[in-house]
Amino acid sequence: MEPAVLVTFIIYLVGMLAIGVVAYRMTSNLSDYVLGGRRLGPGVAALSAGASDMSSWLLLGLPGAIYASGGMPQIWIGVGLTIGAYLNWQFIAKRLRVYTEKANDSITIPDFFENRFRDGSKALRVISALVILLFFTFYTSSGMVGGAKLFEASFGLSYNQALWIGAIVIISYTFLGGFLAVSWTDFIQGILMFLALIVVPIVAISKTGGWGNTVNTVGEIDPAYLDVFAGMTTLGIISLLAWGLGYFGQPHIITRFMALRSVKDVPKARMIGMVWMVFALFGAIFTGFAGIAYFAENPIADGEQVFILFTQVLFDPWVSGILLAAILAAIMSTIDSQLLVSSSALAEDFYKGILKKDASQKELVWVGRIAVAGIALIAILLAGNPDSSVLALVSYAWAGFGAAFGPVIILSLFWKRMNRWGALAGMIVGAVTVVVWSKLSAPVTDAAGEMIREAVIPFSLYEIVPGFVLATIVAVIISLVTEAPSQEIQDEFDAVKASL
Repeated sequence: MEPAVLVTFIIYLVGMLAIGVVAYRMTSNLSDYVLGGRRLGPGVAALSAGASDMSSWLLLGLPGAIYASGGMPQIWIGVGLTIGAYLNWQFIAKRLRVYTEKANDSITIPDFFENRFRDGSKALRVISALVILLFFTFYTSSGMVGGAKLFEASFGLSYNQALWIGAIVIISYTFLGGFLAVSWTDFIQGILMFLALIVVPIVAISKTGGWGNTVNTVGEIDPAYLDVFAGMTTLGIISLLAWGLGYFGQPHIITRFMALRSVKDVPKARMIGMVWMVFALFGAIFTGFAGIAYFAENPIADGEQVFILFTQVLFDPWVSGILLAAILAAIMSTIDSQLLVSSSALAEDFYKGILKKDASQKELVWVGRIAVAGIALIAILLAGNPDSSVLALVSYAWAGFGAAFGPVIILSLFWKRMNRWGALAGMIVGAVTVVVWSKLSAPVTDAAGEMIREAVIPFSLYEIVPGFVLATIVAVIISLVTEAPSQEIQDEFDAVKASL
């Protein structure tokens, strides 16, 4: 381990913890802790949304998928995500910012659902909070796996040692500073990720002899690697493009829309966010593609370490330390957001919403902090398997949120006839479909890996597709066959629409 790399890492981690301490002094109530008091500027909102969105899969999972599965066909994920993110900023951001404030100043997604539909039964709040806790535990676990792989490869630690060290740092500043700490650190981490994903592929392609030579080398290994349609079926392309559907239901991303200081900031935030995203996504894709050529003679056993290996073999130790810190930034920026949303679900939606309605603000902040530590512990235990795939864990959680919340968010913002029964049915059907579809489309194996039974569903389709479609259909049908929303709800909907 180069001392320069270690020093760079330590400086970076101390900086992140310092931000947590500063934000701790600015956090006085639950709204500050989970939504930053709705005072994010467009730059911070855009980069923190992007950084919390992309996570370790951008620097580990996606380059690894490109490297391991043969280059260009995986580019469809990037296309789908870019389209989905743009539509999210274009159609959801402004309306959600206005509606959550008008709907009794809702500060969490379950809070918004309950207030939007005047659900006195608490069913919407409880079910949506349970969905958040279920899928974010898996999502957070993926980040823990990414952090462990980074520390393991960089410092020669055992997987379990690496897992705990990475987790302790992330938990510390999220525990202290809440949303402000998360947003400010994500802003810095987003810049670091952006620079790393531009520098690494450019240097790697240059060292391989330039773009033409890189393409020729990859083509010599397998000409199919250069064809975006190679080995792809129609369902395969739909599955990869369908990642874009997930954006409409990701709580850790859409809460950034809710936290913007004004709807007037949305166009500027959208532009910053989309420029960041396009460069970052395609930087990750070209990193994996360059890895196929660069490591042609010495193939990498674990494709998800291609970015890490590039930082070690191409750069001076000081630069390498900064680039490795960018991977940690990607991991931390997502885990902290997920822990925060999960803890707010427990503090606002269970503790205050159901158990203790008269809880003080200070008490709620501490419930949120304790929840951060508890959820992180469960995620660490789930991440205990060193063979876990970052991309596989992310894809499952992404589909769960996209299908459970995406259709309900869209319909609640754009359809006046939507009622609480439709919202509840859509959410449950979306979440259950993802869980059941993923189980039925995977073969059953024993402990030794021997197949017991083939997959029940004979074709491969990303579970977000059936989940999103069925949730939308069910939400519409149930809303139409049950009573219309009250006049009060419809008037509020009209008021939101008029204010836009």
